[in-house]
Amino acid sequence: MRLLDSHLHLWDPSRLDYEWLDGPLAQQFAADELDHAGVADAETTAAIFVQAECVESQFLDEARWVAETATRTGVIGIVAGARLDRGEETTAHLAALAGLDRVVAVRHNLQSEPDGTARSDAFCAGAAVLATHGLRFDACVRAHQLPDVSDLAAAVPALPIVLDHLGKPAIGTASDPLRPAAAWLEGLRALSVHPQVSVKLSGLPAEAGGPWSPAQVIPFLDAAAEAFGSDRLLWGGDWPVSAVVGDPPQYRPESRALWARTVADWAVERGLDADAILWGNAARFYGVR
Repeated sequence: MRLLDSHLHLWDPSRLDYEWLDGPLAQQFAADELDHAGVADAETTAAIFVQAECVESQFLDEARWVAETATRTGVIGIVAGARLDRGEETTAHLAALAGLDRVVAVRHNLQSEPDGTARSDAFCAGAAVLATHGLRFDACVRAHQLPDVSDLAAAVPALPIVLDHLGKPAIGTASDPLRPAAAWLEGLRALSVHPQVSVKLSGLPAEAGGPWSPAQVIPFLDAAAEAFGSDRLLWGGDWPVSAVVGDPPQYRPESRALWARTVADWAVERGLDADAILWGNAARFYGVR
């Protein structure tokens, strides 16, 4: 199979500063580590790097560093860090990003921002500038913030948006799984009304809070497929964040392959276009080949 990972993180604390790293993630995860987290049955692989939340002053440096490592890591597109609600500062930053090699999108990480940030006038203005550069937006929010993304999509219809990690729904644990919550389902369906919005099948292992099972996550994959159809679903590994499992938490490099196989098998069983989900949709959304 072909595998274009739409959500790959890389970081090197000796090169850049990350205030959030702790536990098993507080170490380098770059080309060498990625080599040991491969997917054995993928004949062709590539990846979209998604900003790893280094300190804001280093957003441009992060994009440059990742471009330098692209030959080793297979990165063909970069989702760079940005803050979209800073007026002229945002405009200048986006212009700088647009001139960098492999930058195809930005992410203003919204999951810890106050509710309503993405629908503010300042944010929508920055999003409109982003669209003029032909770049896309990765929306990383929690489930209760899905309406904010819908409002952003309505306000800036020219901006392609992809929802990271299905909006981080509560999925329970392998031993005590949760069914999709009504509010999350409603938010997902409302977001799918906007044709420029796609969704990443990513991040659910990290939401499990420990070991996870395919049976636990499949209802959430089904809900995404029902809402968006197979042509707006992108597989993402969320490596290495979603490769930390267990109690106590441990980094397990094989987790990335398990997630890829889970989504691939699910797509085949549901009669969906697995190649589109695992490669084609991400290539089209991000404008890469």
